Amino acid sequence: MVDLAQLDRITPLKWRLPKSYRPYMRVDGIIFASERLLEGRAGGTDPLDQVANAASLPGIVGASLAMPDIHYGYGLPIGGVVATLESAGVVTPGGVGYDINCGVRLLASALTVSDVRPHLQKIANALFERIPCGVGCRGKIKLSPTKLADVLRNGSGWAVAQGYGAVSDLERTEAGGRLENANPDVISKKAYQRGLEQIGTLGAGNHFVEVQFVEEIFDQAAAEAFGLFKDQVTVMLHSGSRGFGHQVCTDALASLANAFPKFGIEIPDRQLVCAPADSPEGRRYIEAMSCAANYAWANRQCLGRWAIEAIEHALGIGPSQHGLSLVYDVAHNILKRESHQIDGRPRKLMVHRKGATRAFPPGHPELPESYRHVGQPVIIPGDMGTASYVLVGTDTAMRETFGSTCHGAGRVMSRHQAIKNARGREIDRELGELGIIVRSASRRTLAEEMPAAYKDIDEVVRVVHEAGISRKVARLRPLAVVKG
Repeated sequence: MVDLAQLDRITPLKWRLPKSYRPYMRVDGIIFASERLLEGRAGGTDPLDQVANAASLPGIVGASLAMPDIHYGYGLPIGGVVATLESAGVVTPGGVGYDINCGVRLLASALTVSDVRPHLQKIANALFERIPCGVGCRGKIKLSPTKLADVLRNGSGWAVAQGYGAVSDLERTEAGGRLENANPDVISKKAYQRGLEQIGTLGAGNHFVEVQFVEEIFDQAAAEAFGLFKDQVTVMLHSGSRGFGHQVCTDALASLANAFPKFGIEIPDRQLVCAPADSPEGRRYIEAMSCAANYAWANRQCLGRWAIEAIEHALGIGPSQHGLSLVYDVAHNILKRESHQIDGRPRKLMVHRKGATRAFPPGHPELPESYRHVGQPVIIPGDMGTASYVLVGTDTAMRETFGSTCHGAGRVMSRHQAIKNARGREIDRELGELGIIVRSASRRTLAEEMPAAYKDIDEVVRVVHEAGISRKVARLRPLAVVKG
């Protein structure tokens, strides 16, 4: 386990793990964290060792980066960012993870907390009834393999074409809700089978649908651009590519485990199996990962439509009264081709974000025109009893983190430990005493995801705000939560 004495403190919230820490490190590790968050690491498996391992990847540029919500994951730590040269670097499934394009979608309404508080039980019930959730849940949309291929190619655009949302949603979705490199022909039969019935499903674990309200505004100009105001009701969705994405990652890891030695690549951790980005194996992973990313965007697009319908049903109102519309949809487990300044000139990079959110600054051409003057919305979910945040991207992030920031609170307990600590407790009752209504397909999930299992999200957000890699816009508080 890395001792704090082995880190160089660059600023109060920025630390260097020097490449001399391990002989295989090609670049330094850079960690954004407070001393309190670093000291809160659990013993045993250390995510900072994974930061060091990731620094060994061929073609890596800048540094192996870690956000303040960092915790141990498969391959790259959750909360990790790595960028490699497209022309002379590698891609690694361990830098994205199993839940490809797990991400967050935020809807804002014209309603205030006083409008919905008397009806929260009805809203929670309607969301729970209309949105399939839980381990292995099946959705209401049944696809043939041919139609699933359309989903994989077109992502959110497919869902909009089927009536799940508006064309304007695509502008307010990262990458327009579609990665162009998707190739359904590289997807295995097993992945197809797993994907046929899970579009429009929430899943389990830390995935949720949450009705919230805007508790505090920190940046009035950005809040106004995003359509947010104090005491406003919002709806946040957190889900990904479900079993389809998991199978895509499983298939890629198995394929690359046999293939990568032929490239003469040596890595300290086989969870980081990789291939050159321009090799047949590398291109195959990029094409398959893009399919899973598009699947996830289509999934969240459908979930967003059904969340709106559930609220309409519970309150007996229509669009002109509730005004629910998309603020933004952003990924936090994804591999993207992007252009960034390296040594004073633009370079094409393969940016791996695993448990990290894109945070592009004002003026970036990939942003919606309505947001371009303030920067990209960054959506940071809490977990049931804790706050969530809306942040905005910055120029500092582009210079220091390839336009990236944190993605959530980050775990401090394993799921097994959380279940053990929750023994004898009623998490739903405890949350109810805080005024938060919870519906879940499993009491086990509530134990795994109890607020105490996570870091202090206020501290995580303080770090990224004060470090300048994203800026606080608004804090949101939960009113009703649906978990898998």
